[in-house]
This record gives sequence, C-alpha cells and structure tokens, in this order.
Amino acid sequence: MTITSYNPADPTDLVVAVEEPGAEAVRDAVARARAAQSGWLAAGAGARSAALGRIAEAVEAHAEELAALIVREVGKPLAEARGEVARTAAIWRYYAQAPFAPSGAVHETAAGPGLLLTRRRPYGVAGLIAPWNFPLAIPTWKAAPALAVGNTVVLKPAPEATACALRLAELAGLPESVFTVLPGGAEEGAALVDAADVVSFTGSTGVGRAVVRAATERGVPVQAELGGLNAALVLPDADIEQAAAHIAAAVAGYAGQKCTATSRVIAVGAAHEPLREALVKALEAVDDAVCGPVVNAAARDRLTGAVSSATAAGATVLTGGGVPERAGWYVEPTLLTDVPAEHPLAREEFFGPIAVLHAVADLDEAIALANDTPHSLSTSVHSRSLDVALAAADRLDAGMIRINAPSSGVDFHLPFGGAKGASHGEREQGQAALDFYTVSRTVSVLPGGGA
Repeated sequence: MTITSYNPADPTDLVVAVEEPGAEAVRDAVARARAAQSGWLAAGAGARSAALGRIAEAVEAHAEELAALIVREVGKPLAEARGEVARTAAIWRYYAQAPFAPSGAVHETAAGPGLLLTRRRPYGVAGLIAPWNFPLAIPTWKAAPALAVGNTVVLKPAPEATACALRLAELAGLPESVFTVLPGGAEEGAALVDAADVVSFTGSTGVGRAVVRAATERGVPVQAELGGLNAALVLPDADIEQAAAHIAAAVAGYAGQKCTATSRVIAVGAAHEPLREALVKALEAVDDAVCGPVVNAAARDRLTGAVSSATAAGATVLTGGGVPERAGWYVEPTLLTDVPAEHPLAREEFFGPIAVLHAVADLDEAIALANDTPHSLSTSVHSRSLDVALAAADRLDAGMIRINAPSSGVDFHLPFGGAKGASHGEREQGQAALDFYTVSRTVSVLPGGGA
C-alpha cells in the first residue's frame, strides 16, 4: 500500500507518496539500529554532543524551508510553523549538552572498604511513534534525549507528517542506522513496538493503550501521551478580556489540533455573562493566520458531525459551527453551551477548534467539573488573585497548570505529561526524558581481587 500526505489547505496538492515498508522492514531497521548502537555509544560524549549541535545548526539553516513544509503538509499557520522550527532547533541544542551531564553517583559503603556507584546506561534501540500535529518538535523531543544518552532511534511518524520526518532525518546527517525514519501505518507501528528496546508513543488514547499493553507484555519500558480534555477556569476577578483572548487562542490556534488545546471553558459565578460575550467576540475575530484547516476531510466531518449531534441533543451554538465555502478542510471556531453531560463533546477530546462553555456557582464546583474527566493534560486558571490561583492549581487533576495564560504551550526543558488517562509512564522532555531512555545500574567494587 501507498502512504499519501496531502495539503490540508489544498486537498489537490499531494505532498508525498511512499510505499509502506511492512513489518519485516521495520524489524530489519531495528536490527541495523541495534548493530549501530554500540558504535554510537562508544564514540563518546563529545561526538554525540557535537552531532546534536550540528542538527540544531542544520535546522536553523533551513528554517524557512522547514516552516513552509510544515504549513504545506499539516496546515499549521506560518507563524506557528516558524515557532515550531525554532523550538526544534532549541531542543536539539538543549540535549546537545546532555552527554556531558553526570551519568551516575558514587556512594559510601555500609561497612568496610570498597566503592559503590550507580550508572545510567542506554537501553539500545528507541522505538518512537509520533503524531502529525507537531511534525518536527515531537519527533525531536523524543529522538534528541534518546540519542544524547547513547541509544539509536527508529522513528515511525504519522502518515500525515511523513515528508517532515523524512526531511528532518535527512538534515540530521547522523551515521547510518543511528536515526532511521520508517514511514508507515498500524502494521509498521505494531512491528516497531514488538522489536524496540524502549518505546515512546504520542497519539490517540485507543492506539496508545494497545501500545502500552504490547510493550508491557514484553517487559519493555514504555511512555505514552494520549488524549486530553483540557479546561480553562475563569474566576469573577479575572481580566475578562485578557482571559477571552487567551482562551480563544487555546481553542482555535492551529484549529485546536494541540493536545494542550482548551475544549472546556468553566466560568465561575459573575464571570459567566461577560466572559461569554468576550469569548464569542474573540473567536469571531480569529482568522486563517491563527486557525487554519484541520488535517483531513475525516477530521472535518467528525467535528461538524459532533456539533450537529450536540445541537440535536439540546446544545446551543454561540458562534461558529459551520464549514466555510472554500477549498481546504476548514472548520469555523466554535463555542457551544448547554451540551448534555453525557454527550461526547463533554467527555472526549475532538482535536478541533471547538469548546463548550459551562457556568458554575463557585470555585469548588469549577474544580470538581474540571476534574470530572478521564484524562486531563493542561488546565488554565484565570484570576487576579495569585493565592486563589495557586490554591486551585494544587486541587486540579492535570499534568500542567497555566495561570493567566492559554492552556496551550509547553516549556521543553520541563517535564511534560498529563493526569489520569492522559499519560502512561515517565514524563517527556527535560531531565525526565534522559532518565526514561536510560536504565540505572548499581556497581559494587570491593578491594583486593585475589581468589
């Protein structure tokens, strides 16, 4: 079969077409990567650091080309695409320093002479399965730490981001089989999980749970970033105009196709009416430079179908809800209210520019509603009171809590992950990623050595 990737803004524009390699090709690639791993580790910290630094330089040298490719392949607005390229280079440069960091510690013995030490060592081959929505940044924040500590990498990108992944590996210019990109679908992904020594996955909840089960049955370390239903809490003392602007950006930025996007807006007490008015106005002002198309026709139809289903069940569309009459897979930024609690829009991640507005009486009710979800990655809290916002942050079941800021947005040097069903295993990014891609060994050295 052939993998095809089309331009979401111009569905007649075929970006790339490649043949699916099949499971056997994946196993061969992992075997070659395993054979190359010892040499990559033995090259030393200096060689790995220099190699990752050169990748950062290559990304920066081709920044406009890469941004244009992101726009064309996944429909990301140009400003966000440029930001992603800059972040990609920064991540490679950040992890270029990691090979020189301590890889263990020396400890005193409990009794008598001798030496006790711990060392962290790479697993071997890291199998990485990445989504399409950040086609350079997510593969990078998986691959860079894995490579920095001495693993080799086999990356299977989402079909919709095939061209970006292939270009990244080409620019990386690493030794043969150190960084391999294998396009593919479900067959190739399953084969990679079955063959790699450590697995990192980002994608849908259903697929992610299958990945976790398969890796766990093999006894292989696995991390998985899955779905997220993210809330924005707005208190009566908040700067309502600022909160509305931040929430509109988090709902409609990149057409809501971020795992940190806001899909539930919870207005507390007197904040409800002014926020409702301000948020409708802010969403109606969003244009293509911010929103852009969704990734494909199936995504567009799923989103419009969800809105139709919700209105049939009694919901009210406050703004949006339609499809512009133009080429491309566009959906209007949409805000609904009175969505029944059992409707999928109130319980599931839809990955589009759609949010549901809720009104609650007080902060306790807001926190209870925000926490009433099977998975939460990022939550925003909007209030002029830092004490109130920090107290709320301690009570929210979310991996990341952003105060007076959009729920979307991450810092690549800090741990990234969600709560409940949103994540499985160790955190991504920062030091947490370096820990995930290594295993700790304890070494005991006793004096002497005679028989």
